[in-house]
Amino acid sequence: MSRVRRGFKARRRRNKIAKLAKGFHFSRRTKYKLTADTVKRALHYSYIGRKLLKRDMRRLWITRISAAAKQLDGSYSKFMGNLKKNGSELNRKMLAEIAATDFESFKAIYEQSKK
Repeated sequence: MSRVRRGFKARRRRNKIAKLAKGFHFSRRTKYKLTADTVKRALHYSYIGRKLLKRDMRRLWITRISAAAKQLDGSYSKFMGNLKKNGSELNRKMLAEIAATDFESFKAIYEQSKK
C-alpha cells in the first residue's frame, strides 16, 4: 500500500490551534495535543474572566458611590432608591466617575435625589 500524505485540512486545523497558542511556553506551543487542551482551557477561562470583570467593576462602582454617600451622611441604598424613585437616568458607572472626580457635582445630585 502506498503512503498517503495528510491533506491540507488537517494542517489548517492544526495551524488554527497553533495560532491561538501564540505566547505559550515549551510543549504547550509545540505539541498539538497539549496545545489543543491548553487553548481550550484558555478560551474557557477568558469567557469566565469577562463575566468576572463585569462583576468586579460593578462592585467597585458601588463601593465608590457608597463612600461618597457616607461622606454626605447618607447610605448607598437610600440614595439609589431615591434616584430610582425620581426617575434618574444616571447609571452606577457614571455616578462612580462623578463621585471620584467631581465631588461637588455628586453632592448636587445627592441633594437633588432627596427632593
